[in-house]
Amino acid sequence: MSEQETNTDAPEALSFSIIQARKPCVLLGVSGGVSAYKVVDLASKLTALGASVKTVMTDNACRFVGAKSFEVVTCSAVFTTLWSSPEEYKSTHIALLDWAQIVVVAPATANIIGKAANGICDDLLSTTLCAAWHKPMLLAPAMNCNMWANPAVQRNIQTLKDAGVRLVGPFEGRLANGTIGMGRMAEPQQILAAIQEILLQMQG
Repeated sequence: MSEQETNTDAPEALSFSIIQARKPCVLLGVSGGVSAYKVVDLASKLTALGASVKTVMTDNACRFVGAKSFEVVTCSAVFTTLWSSPEEYKSTHIALLDWAQIVVVAPATANIIGKAANGICDDLLSTTLCAAWHKPMLLAPAMNCNMWANPAVQRNIQTLKDAGVRLVGPFEGRLANGTIGMGRMAEPQQILAAIQEILLQMQG
């Protein structure tokens, strides 16, 4: 296991006391995958542990789950677009990164992974990730097993690992199309465990 990957074999055994103690500011990026619905639960659990959560969603993510769901569980506005007033642009771009202690992207689709690895900035989330290279960043990949095995995707993953980005998952399991394979997103508890591990490293 590489140093960028996290050990989440038994996340149910963890108390997440470090998250509760540190109450981190988590910038949560949500891209367009079926598992986006699970990320509402992740946001809720983070908030319940005392973390402050602000959410950035892609247009495709909004097709799977409504922004209002994240607003309700985090008690914070959800940011979805670069096309806003100058005041809103300031609050949804660099100021968000100044605020954030950890950046988490779940689900991290092949699309957003490719953008992050190659510095492509064509929406709010990809632009934010491009500017977030100096922040601890955690990706929870989720995609079809054939997409995950694509050499181009694996090159992008390696590029991100080389830049210090951490991954949790993906895991083998039942995918959206009903097949069994590698590409299932980590469960919220596993992502929480990975966040706690990052906080421990930051503390050390």
